[in-house]
Amino acid sequence: MTIGDHLHALYRLPARTFPGPGARTDDLPEADSFAWRITSDVYDADEDWTQAFARFCAAVDTTRVRALIVGAWQEAYDTDPTPVIEALLAARDRFPALRALFLGDMVGEECEISWIHQTDVTPLLAGFPGLEEFGVRGGSGLRFPALRHTGLRRLTIETGGLPAEALRGVAASDLPALEHLDLWLGTPEYGGDGEAADLEPILSGARLPRLRHLALRNSEIQDAVAAAVASAPVVARLEVLDLSMGVLTDEGATALLAGQPLTHLKKLDLHHHYLSEPLRERVRRTLESAGVEVDLDRDDADEDHDDDGTVWRYVAVGE
Repeated sequence: MTIGDHLHALYRLPARTFPGPGARTDDLPEADSFAWRITSDVYDADEDWTQAFARFCAAVDTTRVRALIVGAWQEAYDTDPTPVIEALLAARDRFPALRALFLGDMVGEECEISWIHQTDVTPLLAGFPGLEEFGVRGGSGLRFPALRHTGLRRLTIETGGLPAEALRGVAASDLPALEHLDLWLGTPEYGGDGEAADLEPILSGARLPRLRHLALRNSEIQDAVAAAVASAPVVARLEVLDLSMGVLTDEGATALLAGQPLTHLKKLDLHHHYLSEPLRERVRRTLESAGVEVDLDRDDADEDHDDDGTVWRYVAVGE
């Protein structure tokens, strides 16, 4: 599966794309009523992203902007967003109300998720200490050195393969206000070389006292992740646990059910899985009777079988 839709909203604000070059910008809506998506083109761009951003800053009251979405930049399959990050940081004093930022909102037609080149994205968090939500798409070249950010409430990293170094950086970060963490771990084929052991600082919950929604998904090692989660101290304070989009089999689900009780959860999301019907029924019987919403939609999780008996299973979003 590929990503087919741009973000529809950010920071509870509907997304709106800033008009391209040559379009009217004298009749725009109020600056604080939308999450503004600023984009260029990956191929044969008429203007680069920094030029589009300069037009945006000239046309909009940036002091009222609360959410920004960085869309495509030129040659994103071969070029990281360093100029984008530099332009944002150079303009940070013009965005005192900015509370949400998403970097890399591209669909498959623009650039497949594992082809999006990234870089060290933490300067944006350091440069905008007022951010409450931050997201990034694309794992190639992604770096996330450990940091401290006292205001961030929501962190999302969407990849077809999250590099182990970046995963460890997130896990080692001190984020005392974080309520929602969403990590797409991916596959080794696309750079996702982390292991379940790398999640231990997250699963201990020591640096995440306010975490209520934990998503560790889109993983080829989903069984190992589920087994680690089964005894994780952080689970006791969660409202939502999301282990969806990955290669979760009966082995992982059995380990999860054999661990600590999950009946306190509001929701357990396991959609896109490889569970047998008896195991699905066991999950339902254990949790739904306690009032837990359980998503067991198999989605498009189809298996391939070789003649030699080898079974191939896939994450929801890879390339």
